[in-house]
Amino acid sequence: MSRLAHASREALSDGGALAERVEGFVARPAQQRLTAAVAEAIDQREVLLAEAGTGTGKTYAYLVPALLSGLKTIVSTGTRALQDQLYHRDLPRVREALGVGLRSALLKGRANYLCRYRTEQAKGDARFSSPEQASQFQRIVAWAGRTRAGDMAELEGLPDDSPLLPLVTSTVDNCLGSECPFYEECFVVQARQRAQAADLVVVNHHLLLADLALKQEGFGEILPGAQAFVIDEAHQLPELAASFFGEGFGMRQLQELGRDCLAECKQTTGALAVVQVPVRALEQALRELRAAMEALPPRGTRYRALTLPAVADGLDVLADALATLEQAMAPLASTSPGFDACVARARDLRERLERWRDGGAASDAFDGDQDQDHALVEAVAGEGDAALDPARLAEAAARGGEVYWYELSARGFRCQRTPLDVSAPLRAHRERSHAAWIFTSATLAVGGGFTHVGRKLGLFDPDTLLEPSPFDWPRQALCYLPRNLPEPNTRQFGAAMLEAVRPVLAASGGRAFLLFASHRALREAAEALRGGPWPLFVQGEAPKAELLRRFRESGNGVLLGSATFREGVDVAGDALSVVVIDKLPFAAPDDPVFEARLDAVRRRGGNPFRDEQLPQAVIALKQGVGRLIRTESDRGVLVLCDPRLTAKPYGRVFMESLPGFTVTRRIEDVQAFFARS
Repeated sequence: MSRLAHASREALSDGGALAERVEGFVARPAQQRLTAAVAEAIDQREVLLAEAGTGTGKTYAYLVPALLSGLKTIVSTGTRALQDQLYHRDLPRVREALGVGLRSALLKGRANYLCRYRTEQAKGDARFSSPEQASQFQRIVAWAGRTRAGDMAELEGLPDDSPLLPLVTSTVDNCLGSECPFYEECFVVQARQRAQAADLVVVNHHLLLADLALKQEGFGEILPGAQAFVIDEAHQLPELAASFFGEGFGMRQLQELGRDCLAECKQTTGALAVVQVPVRALEQALRELRAAMEALPPRGTRYRALTLPAVADGLDVLADALATLEQAMAPLASTSPGFDACVARARDLRERLERWRDGGAASDAFDGDQDQDHALVEAVAGEGDAALDPARLAEAAARGGEVYWYELSARGFRCQRTPLDVSAPLRAHRERSHAAWIFTSATLAVGGGFTHVGRKLGLFDPDTLLEPSPFDWPRQALCYLPRNLPEPNTRQFGAAMLEAVRPVLAASGGRAFLLFASHRALREAAEALRGGPWPLFVQGEAPKAELLRRFRESGNGVLLGSATFREGVDVAGDALSVVVIDKLPFAAPDDPVFEARLDAVRRRGGNPFRDEQLPQAVIALKQGVGRLIRTESDRGVLVLCDPRLTAKPYGRVFMESLPGFTVTRRIEDVQAFFARS
């Protein structure tokens, strides 16, 4: 055992530094084994893949050796909320307990920081849709005068999707960089400088991946100096990486370009007369294209979109509108850095659109038999029962290892090019760093093995560690599999599932999460449960953080959510005592990227279900199950309603990947469990 591993174990032992200085700290053998493995990986500059079940204490297990090593370390986690928790709560406790004086920094993507230039541009602009929005903007302006870090997370009550955020923050596209008149006061620049000088930097996966993919979020100058990387919530990394190593454009980006072009006109005499007409033409082209796309399924391949002449024509009109706008602004580029940036953005978005529209001939090889081609497209999009021809689908949807696809939202669209396999670039960046890499999460293993996630991350024979949750699962929890439920794809399933769940809610007195595989099932359940004896909280009826706050405070609420509530949600104590999962979380059949990945597996001679669909669903299920028991004193019942768990051979893989629950099929056992509470 290395000196670092020994010191890390000592710090986390009975009578160690954390036991002496952190209130409520309890030494855990699993945590000590994990911290020793992390320390060895850091010491030897190796790769470690470690699953640490809920309650292991993995955050302290990696922070202790990272701080004791004295090496430049980057810790990346899944969300900004987790990033803030790690930096503001966990890190100070560990650093103080260890008595180390290392400098630390919190760094987020530029869209998380107030942009003084854009805030000034927005002042006096009557673009607010309500008095409340105008009042909120004035609150932001007042805060801008006193904030030191400029982190938008400081503004409590401002929703993550507030329409004000694009007005007062910058993106890679619209940042003026060193040409900005506020460059010396820039919060992003200051945050980068602090990170560059720090010994430990806390980031999130979006920021890390943006720079690995050379999207220039401004973190790139710090990456080369790091000697250790800790990737927490590492199960999220491959999926996120696919979007960052690809390319796309969307309606919101294009609308913001138009707004920014008009805002720049305030600074230049006569500019409005030049810019207004092409901006209005761009806005009209966007509206017409979105209207044409209304006839499409919510998601599908590029080819599927272009089968509609109105969509193909709409993309051409949009490309022409961008070119016209670019040409109109070109003479204005020298009048201000803002116009110069707008010209570059218009050119970049037009080129992205044209690359997507043309698809790179290699990626879209549908030809020959048009009936067969159309059947293939429908099969990819999950719209028909056409049999897939693996060879033709491989050539058509994912030749060159990429898939071109679109997705519609309520008022917009996004067009994307996504690589099917990101293991090679992830491996290349890792090897180039010559640093230690620790990948950890509560949900990495499938059936006790790491083959699936290891392949996704481009890891060849890494050191691995599997530390199950140390909670007393047979005593603290029960897994209930209701009997006699219909097949989950039948119309009767939703009503039957709720009938099976009602007695559980009666026994628990509410205090439950009901997690659904589809938004339609969620809405139907909400209608069926309204007016019941428990306060009902439904995803979409309030911001996520607000729903969770109300749920906790209610004491006996029932929260209905979709996949977004499967992870990153922590409700400890009596407020949450039941987690219900309606169906096994297999990926949506209308996801063109996932379908192309399945075919890539088939093309390699693998089994798409065994190698891709099943492991992904197992990890997603483990995330949902992880909401139930968060502390040593929690008690609760997990209700898994999908009859395939007992009717299909693969159900065993799911059950073997879960903690050591006592499993029952009798509602009487559930009632007795809560009667003992």
